[in-house]
Amino acid sequence: MCELSFIIPCYRSENTVEHVIDEIAKTVASMSIEDYEIIAVDDCSPDHVYDVLKRISISNPRVRAIRFSKNFGQHAGMIAGVQHSRGDICVFLDDDGQCPIDHLGELIEPLHNGYDVAIVEYGKKKQSLFKNIGSIFNEIVANLLIDKPKDIQMGNFMAFRRFVADEIARYKGPYPYISGLLFRSSAKVINVPIEERERMEGGTTYTFKKLVALWVNSFTAFSIKPLRMATIAGGCAAVLGLLLAVATVIRKIVTPVMTVGWSSTIAVILFLGGLILFVLGIIGEYIGRIYMTINETPQYVIAEKNFDE
Repeated sequence: MCELSFIIPCYRSENTVEHVIDEIAKTVASMSIEDYEIIAVDDCSPDHVYDVLKRISISNPRVRAIRFSKNFGQHAGMIAGVQHSRGDICVFLDDDGQCPIDHLGELIEPLHNGYDVAIVEYGKKKQSLFKNIGSIFNEIVANLLIDKPKDIQMGNFMAFRRFVADEIARYKGPYPYISGLLFRSSAKVINVPIEERERMEGGTTYTFKKLVALWVNSFTAFSIKPLRMATIAGGCAAVLGLLLAVATVIRKIVTPVMTVGWSSTIAVILFLGGLILFVLGIIGEYIGRIYMTINETPQYVIAEKNFDE
C-alpha cells in the first residue's frame, strides 16, 4: 500500500504528460509526501505516449505505465488504473495539464474530514460549446438515473478513499461508467471549487461518436429507470389513444356526416409507431448489454505494462 495513487488516462498526450507527471512530483514533494505512485494508462494512443511513459519511469520508478491493445475509452483507462492501484487515496486527473494539480491539498482535505469522494468543481469549464452541451446532458442524466445530488458537479479531477476504489475495481462489466460506480459506492461526496486551467495544447479527443457512446452508457449502465420511463410512456400513449378513439366515436355520433380525417389517422399511426420503436430500442440496448456481459466481453485488454504485480 501507499499513500496516494494518481491515475492518468492518456491519449494523444506525448507532449504534455511529462509536464503533468513533473508537476505531480513537485506538488507531493511540497506536501512532504514520499509514498505515492503514478499509474498512466495509454489508451492505444496513435502517438508515442507509451514510449514517453517508459522513458519517464526509468528516472522515476513511481511511474507505472499500461498500454491497451486498442482504444477502449477514457472510463476503461480509469478503471484499469484503479484496479492496479495501491494507494489509500486515489486521484483521477487528465493528461493535458488542465487539472490544477497544485491545489491537490485542497482536493484531498475533505477525505480527512468525513467525506469519501471529493470532486473539483470548475466555475466555468474551458471547453468547446459542443462539449459543454454534452456535459450538461450528462449532468441531467446522472441526476435522473444514478441519483447524483443536483448540487454536485461531475469532473475528471477527483479523489476518493480506498474502499471506494475497491468497489470500483470489483466491477467486471464491459461498460464501465465511473460516475455510476462512485455514486453507488458512497453518498458522502463533496465539490471543491477550484479554477480550471487552459489546455497545454490541442483540443478535446472526444469525437461525436465517442460522446454519443458515453451518453448511451450513462443512460443504461447503472439504472433500470429508462425501462420504467418507457413503460410510463407506453401507458400514456395507450391512454391518449383510447381518449382519441372515444373522442372520434362521440364526434361521429354527434355529427354523422363528418368524414374521418386521413391526416389525423396517419399522425396517430406515426406517433404510436415511433414510440413502439423507441421502447424496443431501449429494451434492445439492455438485452445487448446482457449478451455482451454473458460473453465476458473485457473492459480492456493490456498489451504491455512496465511493472509486475
